[in-house]
Amino acid sequence: MGYGIKKFLDFSRNRLYPMCMGIKVSTVVDEKIWEEFQDFSEETHQSISGLVTEALEEFLRKKRVRPDFLKQMEKSAEENEELGKLLAK
Repeated sequence: MGYGIKKFLDFSRNRLYPMCMGIKVSTVVDEKIWEEFQDFSEETHQSISGLVTEALEEFLRKKRVRPDFLKQMEKSAEENEELGKLLAK
């Protein structure tokens, strides 16, 4: 970020982000969900874009952690197969 980009504070997550990191996106969502989302944004005094970014980060974190967790559990089960057999007796 050494090329003079101003930064701003995203209060929803207390992080500094370069202003150029934002992009515009367009999608279709259920109207009732969108209205609830807007209400939540107003109630919590958080921007829609901040909340969408936070939701996407959380979604990706959950989806990426699960496969890693399953791989580690499988590895652990293989490494401790004999112990598992002893405990099953």
